[in-house]
Amino acid sequence: MSQEPVEAAEKVTESKRWVIDVRPLREVAYRRMWLGSGISFFGFQFTSVAVPVEMYAITGSSAWVGLLGIAGLVPLLIFGLWGGAAADVIDRRKLLLASSMLAWISTLGLLVQGLLSVHSPVLLLVLTAVQSAGFAVSSPTRQAIIPRIVPASLVPSANTLNYTTTTAGGVLGPLAAGLIFGAFSTDNGVTIAYAVDAVLFTVSFWATYRLPPIPPIELEEGAPKPTAGVRGILIGLRFLVTQPVLLLSFGVDIVAMVFAMPRALFPEIAEERFGGGAAVGWLFAAIALGSVVGGLTSGWISRVKRQGVALVIAVAGWGVAIGFAGLAHSLWLAVLLLAVGGAADLVSAVYRQSILQVYAPDRLRGRLQGVFTVVVAGGPRLGDLRAGATADLTGPTASWAGGGFVAAGLALALAAAFPALLRYRPPSAEETKD
Repeated sequence: MSQEPVEAAEKVTESKRWVIDVRPLREVAYRRMWLGSGISFFGFQFTSVAVPVEMYAITGSSAWVGLLGIAGLVPLLIFGLWGGAAADVIDRRKLLLASSMLAWISTLGLLVQGLLSVHSPVLLLVLTAVQSAGFAVSSPTRQAIIPRIVPASLVPSANTLNYTTTTAGGVLGPLAAGLIFGAFSTDNGVTIAYAVDAVLFTVSFWATYRLPPIPPIELEEGAPKPTAGVRGILIGLRFLVTQPVLLLSFGVDIVAMVFAMPRALFPEIAEERFGGGAAVGWLFAAIALGSVVGGLTSGWISRVKRQGVALVIAVAGWGVAIGFAGLAHSLWLAVLLLAVGGAADLVSAVYRQSILQVYAPDRLRGRLQGVFTVVVAGGPRLGDLRAGATADLTGPTASWAGGGFVAAGLALALAAAFPALLRYRPPSAEETKD
């Protein structure tokens, strides 16, 4: 018998390992939510660029831009933990609708103040805080919905589709926003950006409204009933503090984001070093662009056995790439280095999420996803504050480049001081070794 058909089949199977799995899109509910989330996230990128650009135009200070990070962080800390706990006890469709409505109202507020040329930095901080509160609840809720609307075997593929779509939006959205600011004045540009976000956000409402009811799963008789109050949150936190590997994975991510996130400096650097205009869009898009490229070439990630070591290397690589990007005086070199950092960040994100999924039991998944949301979204906001504050003291170059190199050093020092993360291997790898 000829071996050609067998060899051809093997080549097809091998090639599919590099192609994204779209089978979850066969599920109607997931397809709607994926479409709504992708379009609304693309629209949100216009606002994420417009708010810091408007703040810098009003105040002329990167420190004020950095305060946007605090405005987003405080409600994130409060409502992120509560949102995760609530997702374990409330119909998730209703909770997602309510939290999305809150975020949409804040976007409309940004649009109105832009139309009226209010030029109030305090109002921008308030509206950013409201928007962050909505995100803090909707993010863990949306993640907790996925296992309920797709078969368990397709959950990893569904998450991959979501991440790929959002990172692609993180590239295209800022680039489109940059074109707007290159073609219009700042006042007109921010108004157009907010209007685009407000319109596209309605698609997310439609997708969520069309979801089926997703009430909490009934517990076995005698099992403790979860709550969305302080007790329920504390149960999740008590579990977390008993898992050193999980704590360290969160710790190195916080170091990476707090010290090496240069986002608050993009408006100032784009204006003073790269001539303004579309440059700010390229800077905001570069990290996500690297993540997309990293995701498309990520077949090797699942074959790594020393995941803890790989996580630390990825975080250190992120810091070094960001540090050199801060020293670049060519826009395209800065974009390239930021993209390298984005690829490293993709790797660290995959391993952090994988470690969390291994450690978190289903009954605590919403609460631990809430903690995860606080860490993942809160770290960059603290990074905005750190970058903006130090830029006013030391200058934007020292703030950007120095923060990146400090992050790389601290990540390596933390891993050396607490080697549990370096020793970590996924259970399957340990079983194979034994």
